Amino acid sequence: MKKILMAVSVLVMASAAGAEDRDLQALYKKSCFACHAYGANNAPKTGAADQWAPRLEKGMETLVAHARDGFNTMPPKGLCFDCSDAEFKALIEFMSEPQQ
Repeated sequence: MKKILMAVSVLVMASAAGAEDRDLQALYKKSCFACHAYGANNAPKTGAADQWAPRLEKGMETLVAHARDGFNTMPPKGLCFDCSDAEFKALIEFMSEPQQ
């Protein structure tokens, strides 16, 4: 019985770790690109620091909540229905980083 519990624990931890290690670029292209690459529906464009600045002033916790729960024209989960809060945070950080 102990061996079974240990095996299940290892599988659960491995799948949880895998969820946090997904490719950020793939997540972005799958769920964020359609709006944030072009500013559709007033979404702040990826890499446009001036558009992200007023949003970042609200704090990361608020931005993650907006991504998770929806806000204005952004749908709940921002079209990433299996993203964790940590992944939303990483996506926001990626999109708000100034591009050259």
